[in-house]
Amino acid sequence: MVQADDLVEYGHRRVIITITAVLCALLEIVDTTIVNVALTNMRGSLGATLNDVAWVITAYAIANVIVIPMTSWLSQQFGRRNYFVVSIILFTTASFLCGNASTIWELIIFRFIQGLGGGALLVTAQTIITESYPAEKRGMAQAIYGMGVIVGPTLGPPLGGYIVDNFSWPYIFYINIPIGIIAAVLAFSFVRSPKYGEKLKAHQVDWWGIFLLSAFIGSLQYVLEHGQQDDWFNDTTILILSIVSVFGLLFFIWRELTYEHPIVNLSVLKDGNLHIGIVMCFILGFGLYGSTLIIPIYTQAILGWTATDAGLLLIPGSITTAFMMPIIGKMIQKGIPQGYMVAVGFLIFFFFTFLMYSRMTPDTGVEHLFWPLILRGIGLGLLFVPITTLSLSTLKGRSIGEGAAFTGMMRQLGGSFGIAIITTYISRFSQEHRVNLLTHLDPTKTNVQQRIAMLQRGFISKGYSSNEALNKAYQILDYSVMKQSTVMAYMDVFMYLGILFLCCIPIILLIKKGKNKIDPAEAMH
Repeated sequence: MVQADDLVEYGHRRVIITITAVLCALLEIVDTTIVNVALTNMRGSLGATLNDVAWVITAYAIANVIVIPMTSWLSQQFGRRNYFVVSIILFTTASFLCGNASTIWELIIFRFIQGLGGGALLVTAQTIITESYPAEKRGMAQAIYGMGVIVGPTLGPPLGGYIVDNFSWPYIFYINIPIGIIAAVLAFSFVRSPKYGEKLKAHQVDWWGIFLLSAFIGSLQYVLEHGQQDDWFNDTTILILSIVSVFGLLFFIWRELTYEHPIVNLSVLKDGNLHIGIVMCFILGFGLYGSTLIIPIYTQAILGWTATDAGLLLIPGSITTAFMMPIIGKMIQKGIPQGYMVAVGFLIFFFFTFLMYSRMTPDTGVEHLFWPLILRGIGLGLLFVPITTLSLSTLKGRSIGEGAAFTGMMRQLGGSFGIAIITTYISRFSQEHRVNLLTHLDPTKTNVQQRIAMLQRGFISKGYSSNEALNKAYQILDYSVMKQSTVMAYMDVFMYLGILFLCCIPIILLIKKGKNKIDPAEAMH
């Protein structure tokens, strides 16, 4: 073990540590988005429903949310290098198991394990890369790390799309294996651990805190995912887990505030701006991960696009976000209030959702989606770093790191909520619109009869009997109704997302002006 001041590296060691840290951050971030374009293929090969396959993303996010607030504590207990290397190995092994999964629930379990390993990578990689550079060069270190963070979400969808179209979906997990092995070897050989002081003994560990945090988040997520299909509180399991979630949260808060060695320091939440910031981070995660889920599914399931095309569609918006980040950083350094940027960001996100609402049809083309997604990229640029820096603006010293962990956790938790609620409402709204459309589809009307007759004649000309052709005609009509009702459900979801973002703008009036400036790089958790 070495002191933190002695962790600065020079020459080839620093280069190798930088590459290792960025590789690990990329592994974690790419895997949050790479599966989005493969969901349709997973559903087909594993025989899963939309609600079930959404757990592939959600399980990973839940594990991240549980581990992120515990990362600092775990590093102290096991040594940063050991914890980092074990996390890489766990992530890599779980990636192999994900690729070999034969059922949807096997895949979900292995994704959860992968998330437990991945949750440590992003946070620990940032700490390692920062401490490897001398103080005067840490701005450059954070810029390198930040670009890795920005490139990750951009690489995920197109890379996933290319792999799915040219190979098969398990290979989106297999590509992690060689990178993970190299990263583990390099991390073990070059990363050093600071001296943390005396470790806690087994009986001092906050086992109840770990248990209560896991019970609260796990139960809550199950309720969100299965509430709709299991008829909410009329189902005994949903009711029991809802109670477990509520009491798990209450007892977790009590435990962390009263235990001598808490696994998560909740006292930092007394800060007013952090209160507001974590709410906005939650909403940002809701919109960010929610819209990232909707768009690939919509383009593949409704428009019939390939996975590669669905992934490539997201690149211009992601590049726009990457382009915006250094500009936003300079604006913050010049003293432009982050609150104004956040307000504009929420307004732009509202316009993005409004455009998506107005342009979604069963025949929408890439030209209709290009500019809305550019707007989304600008909105994300104006929200991501300013919200996090705002959250930390009135914190000092050690509290800044603890506050950053909460913003990262709430962003992930918001994503879990967003995915669960959006998939539930797409299913519910689709059924509602289907019923409404069918009530207006009167078989006695001339235009409906003409449409059925035309379809019937088309099938008769292909060699079907009259009855077979009529059945086929009704099937085509039913498919058209289902397709239209699903599109209308997506439109509804975008409308409600837009209203949510619009309602967030007045929150900035509650922000207090911070006395200390926070480097935007510190906020990129």
